[in-house]
Amino acid sequence: MSYTIINVGQGSCGIAAGAGKVKKVLDEKLAGSGINVGIVGCIGMCWLEPIVDVYENGVLHRLVKVNENSAEEIAAAVAADDFAALSKYEITADDKDFLDQQTRIALRNCGIIDPESIEAYINAGGYKALEKVVTTMTQQQVIDEIKTSGLAGRGGAGFPTWFKWNAANQSAGETKYLICNADEGDPGAFMDRAVIESDPHTLIEGMLIAAYAIGASEAVVYVRAEYPLAIVRLKKAIAQAKEAGYIGKNIFGTDFSCEFTIKAGAGAFVCGEETALIASLEGERGMPRLKPPFPAQKGYWQKPSNINNVETFANVAWIINNGGAAFAAMGTENSKGTKVFALTGKIKRGGLVEIPMGKTLRDVIFGIGGGIKEDKQFKAVQMGGPSGGCIPEQLLDTVIDYKELSATGAIMGSGGMVVMDETTCMVGMAKFFLDFTAKESCGKCVHCRIGTKRMQEILTRIVEGNGREGDIELLEELCSAVKEGALCGLGQTAPNPVLTTIKYFRNEYEAHINNKKCPAHECRDLISYSIDADKCRGCTLCAKKCPAKAISGEVKTPHTIDPDVCIKCGQCATVCRFGAVKVD
Repeated sequence: MSYTIINVGQGSCGIAAGAGKVKKVLDEKLAGSGINVGIVGCIGMCWLEPIVDVYENGVLHRLVKVNENSAEEIAAAVAADDFAALSKYEITADDKDFLDQQTRIALRNCGIIDPESIEAYINAGGYKALEKVVTTMTQQQVIDEIKTSGLAGRGGAGFPTWFKWNAANQSAGETKYLICNADEGDPGAFMDRAVIESDPHTLIEGMLIAAYAIGASEAVVYVRAEYPLAIVRLKKAIAQAKEAGYIGKNIFGTDFSCEFTIKAGAGAFVCGEETALIASLEGERGMPRLKPPFPAQKGYWQKPSNINNVETFANVAWIINNGGAAFAAMGTENSKGTKVFALTGKIKRGGLVEIPMGKTLRDVIFGIGGGIKEDKQFKAVQMGGPSGGCIPEQLLDTVIDYKELSATGAIMGSGGMVVMDETTCMVGMAKFFLDFTAKESCGKCVHCRIGTKRMQEILTRIVEGNGREGDIELLEELCSAVKEGALCGLGQTAPNPVLTTIKYFRNEYEAHINNKKCPAHECRDLISYSIDADKCRGCTLCAKKCPAKAISGEVKTPHTIDPDVCIKCGQCATVCRFGAVKVD
């Protein structure tokens, strides 16, 4: 009998797709066979979940879209040593290309090792970098290695990591804090969640190295309360690392000691700003404060503190093991190493993507992502979440680095990449993000509190068909005022979705305001439905499906829609097989 190992992907996306039920079936059917059914985290191919990896004498069979029924067949085939029978469930060559085009550093273990086993992490080379650092390197040598790597903060700002570490290291005081920002708040972003769920020890090791470099004896992970699985696995990993001696007193027999705690945040988007995060950690309302002093001088409990996000820390152990120069060899002159993106929206292959900086948006969206769903026309990609902007088709060959993306009006952000097609209304997209930022504003400064609300109101009346002449210019004026007057990054970047959609899609704003039409046919108040009598066959299906009873007509005769009764749900257009329903 072949030596067989089975692993079931158990990230949140896999579990939501039914991976828990699949594992239960495999456990039951293979009980007593001697074949262990283990778990791994998220490999990043969300559109193929649930995923089951079967290793036959070391040869991988990656099985995708597995359900309870196919799990029974898989178990029977494995028990019978009939691995040829697995072929109908195996990943296609095209889908496999999704991973083959990536370079994984932060995600190097995700979907490969058991996230709940410290032994699995150690077998993958885990904690070797920590041992090297605390037993053979000085604090300054660690900081210098990070400087050589060119690693910049992956939380959005792209600030040099070594500079923040060095500032905290040089600050006076015996008590210092190392803080991880895992409060991932961008709509469509799930990079940090995937790392914590799939490889929590990578985060812990990276944080321990940073704590050593700045002289911190306490490390805190501030994580979203909406990430329950990530919190459970991180707690387990911390307990394992503590038992193994990687956390606590005299790590590797040295003078370096460090303890870990977890704080589940309330989910406020503004807590992505480091001073607001610190306020929340201290039990206060999450609101930013003026800088200086910077957290490196006065941070958590007024002590020197350093804050980086999950992805930043996830690169650290690899850099120590492989050298800063190896990391710097990837990427561009302005942006070194790799970056993780959450590829979502109207994309064929959505999931987690890690690429070297320097690739283009086209490489990611049409290469790795496989292009637009249903082969529709690409329209734009939203980069940087509510703080970012929309990049149009004519800029698809923009190089992915901090400088080039900023030149478009968008930002790198934490790595959200939301793809839009021809059916997306760009005015509606701007309104969506302004709704978000207006609600998430902490309210401390007038420009953000009032300015985002006024922009939201203007965008709302435009998409409702009540736009006025001069609204575009008023939006631009408000955007300028909010950017210049807001206290923190939330307010300073909130206008970006509005400014970029006006810049690249001004014609859509004008159509909404002047013609009372939505070119994308998405704004319900600006569209109407009618039936083309020449195409209608009188099948009555549209009338049967209409929830408002707005469609009338006899069998085999053209039907009509009463515009006064129609609620514009679109059911008629969806069910019509003859293309008779027109949307204007």
